[in-house]
Amino acid sequence: MSATITRHRKRKKLKADINVVPYIDVMLVLLIIFMVTAPLLSLGVDVELPQAKAKPIEQQKDPVIVSVTADGAYTLKLEGGDNEPIDATTLQAKVSAFVRANPEVPVFVAGSRDADYATVFDTMVLLQQAGVPRVGLMGQPPEK
Repeated sequence: MSATITRHRKRKKLKADINVVPYIDVMLVLLIIFMVTAPLLSLGVDVELPQAKAKPIEQQKDPVIVSVTADGAYTLKLEGGDNEPIDATTLQAKVSAFVRANPEVPVFVAGSRDADYATVFDTMVLLQQAGVPRVGLMGQPPEK
């Protein structure tokens, strides 16, 4: 009886192969799908930025305007005067003295469109260290 069992087991030998043909077919279909759809994907995203319709602030006193140019240089305009080029330490000293004499004077930072955000932010920190209680940012109204 044991001889028939061993013969029977020899006839039904287990198959250890994996049939990979269906996996290759799936991979080829996915490859074709990605090759067709990849050029159709847009690489950029259109973003419409909001426009400001805020009214200008009406002030009794002429403001102090610190302008930051595209290359990071400063200009200072005091009480309706002209823009004068100035370095950071002189700017801090002049604005500090002017704000101590006129505590209610508004101070604005006007950054060039091409100026780095970090430079404009550093200018605001510089003005805060000079003793300016509030610093505003200047902008242009949207073009119609």
